[in-house]
Amino acid sequence: MSPSRTPLYAAADVHGHRAEFLDALRAEGLADADGHWCGGRARLWMLGDYVDRGPDGIGVIEDIRRLAAQARDAGGKVGALLGNHEVQLLAAHRFGTAPVPGWDQPGGFHGGWSRFGGRESDLRRLTPSHLDWLAALPAAALVDGHLLVHSDTTQYLDLGTSLDAVNTAAADALADERPEAWLEFSRLMSSRGSFRGARAADPRDPVARVLDALGGTVLVHGHSTLTKHFGIPLEHLREALRYAGGRVVAIDGGVYEGGRILLTRLL
Repeated sequence: MSPSRTPLYAAADVHGHRAEFLDALRAEGLADADGHWCGGRARLWMLGDYVDRGPDGIGVIEDIRRLAAQARDAGGKVGALLGNHEVQLLAAHRFGTAPVPGWDQPGGFHGGWSRFGGRESDLRRLTPSHLDWLAALPAAALVDGHLLVHSDTTQYLDLGTSLDAVNTAAADALADERPEAWLEFSRLMSSRGSFRGARAADPRDPVARVLDALGGTVLVHGHSTLTKHFGIPLEHLREALRYAGGRVVAIDGGVYEGGRILLTRLL
């Protein structure tokens, strides 16, 4: 079977909900009863926000890393992208409570991270291996015509106008020693809402701008929950939302808001 015909899945915004994540994988036949990869050559991409707002963000990271190794051994793949909460966690770890130029936030990056759902248990359990893994995550990936990103924003184009340029700029931002550079990158990764109401007939169409620059025919994102940001009631939340003329797919089911992890099959 050629790679382009193997199943392709995406999930986003697990936010420390480890049990729910493994349950979603089991329900789709990608993990067995013990939480081990059984998806064969299938491909799964995680679109960021593994930590914060839930009980075991570090456990989620460890599960993803373990599943990636198991999938690789089986001829499949588990890939992972950088989310804004990973950036905020890394900033809290690196800069602590020091004041951040240009940001009137008590407690600096640590205070901001905590305010947006940071868990001290995640921060305490970070190891050098976790830090290296997080710092190596790409900001975007192109897989069989699907542009995978964490946030529903055109501001990825502020990092670069090609996929390689965006990922290089993201890696450089995570290596920067200036807190003000981290603040700018965190704000970029946290932006949202660029594609709602987008129309292909509009010459300023934001979806086309991003796809033309970074590649793909469909953009898939997490970050903005279907419950809070798209107004889908919990009782009606069953699947990902395709919008902007079918060119954008939103897959954040708002598990931390009482929703669910929408493990979405793309191919």
